Amino acid sequence: MDGRLKLILLAVILFMVGMPVSGILRGTKAPPPDPELAEVVKPVQATDASRADSSQPIIREDMVFIPSGEFVQGTSQGGFNERPERLVILDGFWIDRYEVTNHHYIEFVEQTGHRKPGPPSRYAKRLAQLRGANQPVAYVSWHDADAYCKWKGKRLPREAEWEKAMRGIDGRLWPWGNSPRIHKANLGGVEDGYEATASVGSFPLDRSPYGVHDGFGNLMEWTQNWYEEQAREPNDPQPEEANFADRGGYKTLRGAGYTSYGNDLRITARSFMVPDFRDETIGFRCVSSEKKTPASPLAAATGE
Repeated sequence: MDGRLKLILLAVILFMVGMPVSGILRGTKAPPPDPELAEVVKPVQATDASRADSSQPIIREDMVFIPSGEFVQGTSQGGFNERPERLVILDGFWIDRYEVTNHHYIEFVEQTGHRKPGPPSRYAKRLAQLRGANQPVAYVSWHDADAYCKWKGKRLPREAEWEKAMRGIDGRLWPWGNSPRIHKANLGGVEDGYEATASVGSFPLDRSPYGVHDGFGNLMEWTQNWYEEQAREPNDPQPEEANFADRGGYKTLRGAGYTSYGNDLRITARSFMVPDFRDETIGFRCVSSEKKTPASPLAAATGE
């Protein structure tokens, strides 16, 4: 082979090999900033989340009434366990406006002697960043959440109740409508201003048509239902508890959390986990057939 041809081939080979290497060295290009981001959240330093939270007044408990009537449950645009899309009729109920916070959960712990929220081992990634009084309580199992709701004279929401409260009646796929823009809720990444959970109600667009906050982001939430591939109709007979517990069944989780990524994040998405599991990404809220009011006034964070 001619010497010049060899040199040309060598140069071509080096060029082709060098392209991916240079790409790695440069790194990937960041996505363009969300033009709505500045209007959606007020970023805080992630490492100061608990300190910033503790300087604010305690967010009071509140419940929102969800009127009786039909709504669209499920979607034909999602995965198998989100189908079928159908009209479901529910009786009216009350649901917590916010996820249960650390402040209110610790009141329960102090008055009942129930175990504190915390990881089942010492390997907690962001424990210090999750402890703000107004941040949603994490590291609670389904049994912990169930006990808290019962102590309040409430219960965990059924799947259909949770979905209607977060979605409204018009079939929207996100609390704010049908746009999937992620920075409207506290999801994976720090672009939304939070490395961990935010104080409840921090994302004004993560607010359902009924005024229920943080259904899409912040934490995934326990529901009453045992998980089945296709959700039961609300009026169908519910399976016996032992039928699932004895088989190592799962409880259903709804919503996404501050570590959630992906294109399949919708208000209709369904997850599941064993009821004993505790994690930094899971919290809860309660529902009731009648409105429940706090038993005593709630003090400000200053303790006055």
